[in-house]
Amino acid sequence: MEENVKNTNSSPSSALELQRVEPIPVNGEEASPKEAGGWRSVKYIIGNESFEKLASMSLISNLTVYLLTNYNLSGLFVVNTVQIWNGSSNIASIIGAFISDAYLGRFRTLLYGCIASLMGILVMTLTAGIPELRPHACKDSDRPNCEHPHDWQLGVLFIGLGFLSIGAGGIRPCNIAFGADQFDTKTEKGRGQLESFFNWWYFTFTVALVIALTGVVYIQTNVSWALGFAIPTACLAFSITIFLLGRKTYICKEPQGSVFTDMVKVISAAWRKRKIRIVDRTLYDPVSRVSDSESVRLVQTDRFKFLDRAAVVADTSELNDEGIAKNDWRLCSLQQVEHLKCLLGILPVWVTGICCFIVMDQQNTFGVLQVIQTDRSIGSHFKVPPGWMNLISMIALSFWIYIYECIYIPVMKRITKRPTKRMSMGVRIRIGIILSILCMLVAGLVEKVRRNSALKHASFNSSMSFGLLLPQFALSGLNEAFAAVAIMEFFTLQMPESMRTVAGAVFFLSLSIANYIGSLIVNIVHRATSHGKTPWLGGRDLNHNRLDYYYYLIAFLGVLNFIYFHFFACRYLITSKDTEKGEVELNAALKGESHEQDDEEKVLDIAGNR
Repeated sequence: MEENVKNTNSSPSSALELQRVEPIPVNGEEASPKEAGGWRSVKYIIGNESFEKLASMSLISNLTVYLLTNYNLSGLFVVNTVQIWNGSSNIASIIGAFISDAYLGRFRTLLYGCIASLMGILVMTLTAGIPELRPHACKDSDRPNCEHPHDWQLGVLFIGLGFLSIGAGGIRPCNIAFGADQFDTKTEKGRGQLESFFNWWYFTFTVALVIALTGVVYIQTNVSWALGFAIPTACLAFSITIFLLGRKTYICKEPQGSVFTDMVKVISAAWRKRKIRIVDRTLYDPVSRVSDSESVRLVQTDRFKFLDRAAVVADTSELNDEGIAKNDWRLCSLQQVEHLKCLLGILPVWVTGICCFIVMDQQNTFGVLQVIQTDRSIGSHFKVPPGWMNLISMIALSFWIYIYECIYIPVMKRITKRPTKRMSMGVRIRIGIILSILCMLVAGLVEKVRRNSALKHASFNSSMSFGLLLPQFALSGLNEAFAAVAIMEFFTLQMPESMRTVAGAVFFLSLSIANYIGSLIVNIVHRATSHGKTPWLGGRDLNHNRLDYYYYLIAFLGVLNFIYFHFFACRYLITSKDTEKGEVELNAALKGESHEQDDEEKVLDIAGNR
């Protein structure tokens, strides 16, 4: 029983250290890293992710155009539908993370998520292939008098989108985490592989999207929506096949309970013991039975001290004869408390990410609407599909990641004579925020030119070339390359290995909140300006709106986000300087005991000092 409890005053010098606990096998078997995992497993995971993203993004990139041209919906309704659907898809990742951790594991959750997505895109293909599932087609000139879709037609559409959201809930929180599971970070080789995994994960599927979406979006817009949806359906089926082909090479970790349930227990127990003083109290800290050979054990930190009450053994009657808590809603382990602290520690940066992602959403909706009302002609016989503009963002993202990984880092290694010289997370996020502000300012200026040109010629489409919209889409992609990648990396490294799924879910939850806030802002702006001489948003024709003013409003929110991050949230980041300092301290502390240290341990150790 004594090994399950500890006094808060014991071992003060090691209070912020991480301890590696030798696992106690549950089933007597452990997968050898030499038999599974590594890049040979990750290639199947990235292949699955690439084709899954090809399928889903070919729909996302052109969904605005599809709803506008095939369902005769107003621009405002389309924007709300797309943003709420995106938000629902992202928030479903929380449910997916819970199911993965508590019941299915990451492999099966990913597999079932892909199957749900396949069902969803099949329904969308049916809506495109069966005319009765849509209202009659309508030309741009007749758009104000177009036939509205029936409720049952919208119902079929929303069923398809619903299945896609369910699929996203299974895929998004697990794909990064499952890929990271394949690396043995106890070795130098594994640590190096994991370090580049985040950027290459983004890079590989983005390149595939740039190559393939060009043709898919063109077919959807200019040839046939049914054929254009059938192609990503086949790609999604192929992605499932690729994923299953690698099933014997994966390191699949069994579900060990949901961290979300543990967090609720910690909050409940801390509230029940809110009047108890923590000083000189014994804390419940049992050695858990785990089968994971890379399990990291966290020790008490000084942040969010009020939560430590959940682990206070108020009375010996709370423990049974074996020293185990009788009621884990009244007494939680110190590990459960520290896991919740890890989650709370990322929230300031999480808020910053939300504001960056709001900018990215604008180009998927209003940016595409702008493209529709410009001159998209190249030569006399070819018109650029509006959905192609999203490829500009992906090209910009891929270009920067390639420059960063293949040119910037090797050059800095040669200059500094050090193993790695990467930009710190703080620098990358600051650059991302600045790019998000510039994106909105440029978008506002270009929209003013587009609108004035259309009004001058009294036409629905402006004579302005779509090429003037390229910079704002490129800036949106660079915003993602700097801010989104850095924030995703921060979330994953900040969390212990057992919470990697949670890190993925939290990342996509920030995207979800950005979608919902974006939709809320759109509706507030519409209501606030609809009674004016020229409303900022609303209707089926951007020429009767002042979209440029809306863009300037989003840019102002970006300025506030920069101020918030620079003066507050950045203090919660783990910079490269801190990491290097932490490595030296840990190596000195562990000298003679271990010559290898998990990257994750280093990051969490430093985080404990904040």
